[in-house]
Amino acid sequence: MLKFAANISTMFVEFDFLERYAAASKAGFRMIECQYPYEFPPDLHQEYLEVHQLELLLLNSPPGTFKGGKRGMACLPGREIEFRESIHHALHYASVLHCSKVHVIAGICSSEFPLEKQEEVFIENIQYAAKEAAKQNCLILIEPINNIDTPGYFLNTPLQAGTFLEKINEPNCRMQFDVYHCQKMVGQLEYHIRRYFPVIDHIQISALPNRSEPDQGEINFPYIFSLLEELDYQGWIGCEYTPRGDTFAGLGWLKNL
Repeated sequence: MLKFAANISTMFVEFDFLERYAAASKAGFRMIECQYPYEFPPDLHQEYLEVHQLELLLLNSPPGTFKGGKRGMACLPGREIEFRESIHHALHYASVLHCSKVHVIAGICSSEFPLEKQEEVFIENIQYAAKEAAKQNCLILIEPINNIDTPGYFLNTPLQAGTFLEKINEPNCRMQFDVYHCQKMVGQLEYHIRRYFPVIDHIQISALPNRSEPDQGEINFPYIFSLLEELDYQGWIGCEYTPRGDTFAGLGWLKNL
């Protein structure tokens, strides 16, 4: 049976952030993911997790701040010290919150450096993150994100991510696969899920084109869910979507499953 986790950064946004724990629990979720928990201390998050009988599966590394927005720094030469500090910050939260996965934000490509140099820095940074995460039995995930919504993003396709994983060559570094980003960049969802299934550790869903509930749009989610059942996917599916209206009202797709 497929397992679904609520992303409290994108769902239940009609509530203040800390109130989303109660909302996710009320909706029947037992596992959640959170993009950036850093506004509040980890002990406070842990208190809310315990009170509402939730577990945190995934968080993102701190995005940093730089020209062009907050999109990470893993690929950026000259930011290595800041990157390492951000990884230690993320792993501290992961340790306190008993969170087993950290998605490392890759960053926006820089016109100041050759692409080859940025690729070299990315590999070295992710290797460092993976080695540090291994000390607390945590996984590091890299995720292809489409460069239409996020122009200039360093990592865009499953092929790129798979190639980097081979070069990174760390056993606790795997792929985070978002069907929305894959469909928007290259399509052929079944092909890419089957091809990269051995290195996929986490899957996220949202509809195309509007990133809403997975019950409309151009992605055939019943087919995708059947494929994942066929492949005996044992991980969680993160609901990283933006509800079209009230989050509770939009959960009919999940109840139908």
